[in-house]
Amino acid sequence: MAAAAADHSKSYIPLAGGADDGWSKEDEATATCFCGAVQLAFPTQGPGLVNSFVCNCTDCHKITASMFASNFTVADTHLTHLRGRANLTSYSQSRTVASRNNMTNYFCSTCGTLMYRISSAFPGQYITRIGTIDDFHLHETKLKPRVEQFIKSRVGWLGGVEGIKQVEGSAFT
Repeated sequence: MAAAAADHSKSYIPLAGGADDGWSKEDEATATCFCGAVQLAFPTQGPGLVNSFVCNCTDCHKITASMFASNFTVADTHLTHLRGRANLTSYSQSRTVASRNNMTNYFCSTCGTLMYRISSAFPGQYITRIGTIDDFHLHETKLKPRVEQFIKSRVGWLGGVEGIKQVEGSAFT
């Protein structure tokens, strides 16, 4: 028997981590770190929402302690720090995979959640994490990845994301 399809037209904000005040509206939503100290508001459509993608680069393997990262990019003019900006710790390096551009990572200094990255290759954009979004239905709707990049670095036991563009290297350069 097939499972009933979930109704993704309504918000679904489960208890995940220490915060319980995430929200989602028609054109804006929140992303919160695991402990709740850092919370962002971002647009769920253009022009502020730029793109969504899965990255398999070796840099993302390391920074996420996983085999890929699921990301969405937001114009810096459209991302709002609702709380915890002073609680973010940054780490920069310029040996990023393929590009050698400087990449600055912003983590919650309390729980360690990577909230976003800023790359010198993409000025004016925050590279934020889909997993930090409070409304889990947005993961499958407005923020579902549109492209999967660095598939040459994808592990063999993990299949690609079905139905989206597959790119050997960077999809955005």
